[in-house]
Amino acid sequence: MAFLWTTVHVNNLEESIKFYEKYVGLRVSRRFESRPGVEIAFLGDGETELELIGGGGGYPESDQISLGFSVDSLDKKLDEMNQGGIEIYKGPIQPNPHIKFFYVKDPNGISVQFAEQMK
Repeated sequence: MAFLWTTVHVNNLEESIKFYEKYVGLRVSRRFESRPGVEIAFLGDGETELELIGGGGGYPESDQISLGFSVDSLDKKLDEMNQGGIEIYKGPIQPNPHIKFFYVKDPNGISVQFAEQMK
């Protein structure tokens, strides 16, 4: 399993991008509108990226940050979670033909996303 990204919901996407570009040295690798009023920017050029989500608002405090991990089979990971008694917090979700994912909470209440990138 690979660590894909850390997601941070931000108040001002432009301001956040400028900060991470100028002071951290990250560059935008892709940027798109996921739905009206919500824009996503991925920063970084390595294996692990920073995902900034602007707009949308109204997320519970524990969902302001989430950790994303890749899996080969989302169905197998769902089965593993169910067998382990881990509650599926949100999903499965497939926002486009290229990815599907679900969320669980770690023991500290942090959102953990498992994502299968479709071929």
